[in-house]
This record gives sequence, structure tokens and C-alpha cells, in this order.
Amino acid sequence: MDLNPYLTFDGNLEEAFARYAKVLGGEVTVLQRFSEMPGSENMPPEMLTKVMHGELCIGDRKIMGSDNAGPDFVPPASVHIQTGWTDFDEAARVFAGLSEGGEVIMPFAETFWSPGFGICRDRFGVPWMVNVYGEDYMSDPATA
Repeated sequence: MDLNPYLTFDGNLEEAFARYAKVLGGEVTVLQRFSEMPGSENMPPEMLTKVMHGELCIGDRKIMGSDNAGPDFVPPASVHIQTGWTDFDEAARVFAGLSEGGEVIMPFAETFWSPGFGICRDRFGVPWMVNVYGEDYMSDPATA
């Protein structure tokens, strides 16, 4: 089974996925536009260049998403994308990259469970948790 986050953006998925690819070291593998969809001739012209479905591959993981097709866009609030790292410096770099232009909710710092943990909302409105696996509380699932 695959379990992948699917994010909705306010018309800026392509910019967000390019940023995530740079910060997280991934690759955008799919960008399907609304103009490619059957019946798109009935859509508002401004939607035709927006992304109907996108995929960003990061290692063996995937984030999917689309641009919102209506006026009712609401940024995600109660769900975070959690990333786990074994390298403190890499995690700190990723946190800085994700939080740039956004909002730091919990600064990246040592906690009782981790040598480094932080929470931010990026400039696209997506909430992130960046965690360094610690020996005492959490471990890297690949070695557990």
C-alpha cells in the first residue's frame, strides 16, 4: 500500500513543488494541467494553466497535489508533513529552507526526544515538522 500526502494549493503548486524539490532533494515527476482534462473547454481560462495533478518524488516517498479549482481554498491547518533525519546539519538546512518566507511555529532546537526538532508553516501555507532521530526516544524506522 502507498500512503502519500495530497496537498491542495492556491494556484501555486508548481512553485511549491519546485521549492520542495530543491530543499528536500526531490524531483517533480508529474505536472498535469487542467487544460489536459476532458471538458476543460468549459473551465475559466485562468484555470487552464493551473496544475490538476502533480507528483514530487523524494527518494522512495511521494507528495502529490493540485491547485484549487475554486474560490474556497483553505490552507491546511491540523495536518503536518513530518520529515525525519539522521543528520542534524541536513535537518537544520531543510528546516531553514522550508521556513524561509513562512512562519516558524517552534524553532529548530534540541528537545527531550531529539537533538533537533522544529515546526514551521512554509510560504505556501503547508505545515511541516522537521525531526532528527534521537537515540533515547525516537529511532530511524529504517534501522528499528
